[in-house]
Formats: sequence, C-alpha cells, structure tokens
Amino acid sequence: MGQGTREFTGTSVMIVFVPVYALVAKALAQTRPLQHAPGLVLALCFAGLGLAWTLPIMPQIRWMEKPGPGK
Repeated sequence: MGQGTREFTGTSVMIVFVPVYALVAKALAQTRPLQHAPGLVLALCFAGLGLAWTLPIMPQIRWMEKPGPGK
C-alpha cells in the first residue's frame, strides 16, 4: 500500500472515529455518578476523556507516516 493510500485511509478513519469518540465521551461524562462528583474528580475525568482519544490514534498516525514501498 502506498503512502498516499495509507494517508487517505487513515484520515478517513480519523474523520469517523473522532466524532464517534466525542459522542461516547459525552455520554460517559453525563453518567449519574459523575453528575454528583466533586469538582476535582470532574476535572480529572474531563481531562482523561479529552486526552484518551489519542491512544488509539497515535499508532494509526505512525502507520500513516511509514514510507511507501521502495523508499
């Protein structure tokens, strides 16, 4: 698979993944236990949910950056 094809595929997957993840994170943030949590717990949860999307995306970005065959 050439680099251009990998970049197109990876970008397409990210365009779908990020909004889906945002909806899941929003649903998790609105759960009943978090609604009554102290402010520090809420801040930590929101920070964690805000950064957690990078964990599955980073390997994909590395895969997208690999040079094409013969390079």
